[in-house]
Amino acid sequence: MHLLERDLVVVHQKAKLVELTNQYELQDADGNGIGFVEEVGQSKGRKVLRALTKFDQYLTHRLEIRDAEGQAVLTLVRPAKLMKSRVDVADAAGAALGSIVQQNVVGKKRFTFEAPDGTVVGELLGENWRSWDFQIVDPSGTEVARVTKKWTGLLREGFTTADRYVFEAQPALDGALRPLAFAAALAIDTALKQDEH
Repeated sequence: MHLLERDLVVVHQKAKLVELTNQYELQDADGNGIGFVEEVGQSKGRKVLRALTKFDQYLTHRLEIRDAEGQAVLTLVRPAKLMKSRVDVADAAGAALGSIVQQNVVGKKRFTFEAPDGTVVGELLGENWRSWDFQIVDPSGTEVARVTKKWTGLLREGFTTADRYVFEAQPALDGALRPLAFAAALAIDTALKQDEH
């Protein structure tokens, strides 16, 4: 089964005491590895900057999503930002699929999913002010997927940078919204949560 066709994907951030590069393993419901995500294009100087300051959160980040065989599936680029995040999503060949655009900074977070022409094809809605659980809705407001943060325990999350998100899609999730919704589960940590580290 193609990675983007899966209706349940666990996004498991690799546990590190100091995170210099974003890395995630993608798992199915049984914990089997089905893919991985890795930040690419960081220089040694950038890694030092990230280790010593919080300035890195404002710089551009590029993530590559690959299936279990190492084949490219998606590329996510979060351009440099000041307040609101934007994540541009492209397919394996580099063709633009759309963007995930943060709409607010205060309160429950809200992102729009935009096609390459700017048409809004759905939204990612934070369900609480901590923005750990998200509802994905189509243009009519119907829920078609969820992204939920799964707490892995105090010892793991208290002393490492590890997070775990679960992407659950309904059969109604298709078309232009599906790859953007899938990308959202992978981009939440980089677009939003990394600013808190």
